Amino acid sequence: MFKNLSGAKLGIFIFLGSTLLIIGIFMLGNKEALFRSTFTVKAYFQNIEGLRNGAPVRLSGVDVGAVKNIRIIGERASTIEVTMRLVSDVKKFIRKDTEAGIETEGLVGYKFIALYVKESKAEHVEDGGAILAKEPVSFADVIEETEGIMAYTKEMTKNLADIVSKINNGKGTLGKLLNDEELYYATTEITKSASTSLDSITYDLRNVVGIFKEMGYGLNDIVGKVNNAVGSVDTLISNIKQGKGVIGALIAEGSPEDTTVAAIINNLKEITDEAKTATVRLNENMEALKHNWLFKSYFEERGYWDEANYEKEVDRKTEELDEKIKLLEEMIDELKLLETNAKK
Repeated sequence: MFKNLSGAKLGIFIFLGSTLLIIGIFMLGNKEALFRSTFTVKAYFQNIEGLRNGAPVRLSGVDVGAVKNIRIIGERASTIEVTMRLVSDVKKFIRKDTEAGIETEGLVGYKFIALYVKESKAEHVEDGGAILAKEPVSFADVIEETEGIMAYTKEMTKNLADIVSKINNGKGTLGKLLNDEELYYATTEITKSASTSLDSITYDLRNVVGIFKEMGYGLNDIVGKVNNAVGSVDTLISNIKQGKGVIGALIAEGSPEDTTVAAIINNLKEITDEAKTATVRLNENMEALKHNWLFKSYFEERGYWDEANYEKEVDRKTEELDEKIKLLEEMIDELKLLETNAKK
């Protein structure tokens, strides 16, 4: 009986030891960090793509924790809450705008959570707080997209094969072009003719460009000469305004030449006025002499009483004198205008 009791005790001891060993192995396998301080954060996903409890959590490629719990919340099972246990050493890096994304180790490896820390001034997350979730890329969606691309590629390949077949059979414009020798030779001749025409056009264009260049050089020379002429005129006007030279001396105010010119103009005006007065008086005197009894016979002998020839001669001389006076007045006006323009 005592032997049976000792065997039972030994069996119980072995059972408990094995149980504790298995639990410890599972806990160490899940990276629960038994001997380090930890805190928990949560993230909410629409789809976790097969993520499991105990999956590692990585920050910049370093394991900093593990998935503690996964549960479905909401009435329509549209949200999945993932609770992660992280070591306290990384708490200073985890803020409320940190993103948790579900990644795959290799092409078809196991799932893990990668934390993406942003450079911001958001608040640090508290123990049990929530961070942002980055929805994973669905492998099924990738397969579906790939199937669509493959179907489209297959259709394109089929269409391309049909086009090549028609071309080989001489159908369509391209098929006729590739299979009809006469069309090929005609196209070759057209190409040669076009090449010759282009060469001729290029040669003509080069000649035209050369002509334009020569015209440009000629225009530059003309512009230079015009600029020199303008400069000379400016210098001449400046010298005239400063009273230099003959014209400047004639125009400069207060100079002896200016006084002389003014005196000449005044004298010409006086001479013109006196000439007008003399002409009038001469007409009056001649008219009086014709009617004077002492000179009447003289005028009769000269024929001045016949058909008024004398009056005609006097009138002609008077008209000539008026024209000379008018011409002299115009010259005076031109001198005044020249003097005014030069003073400006």
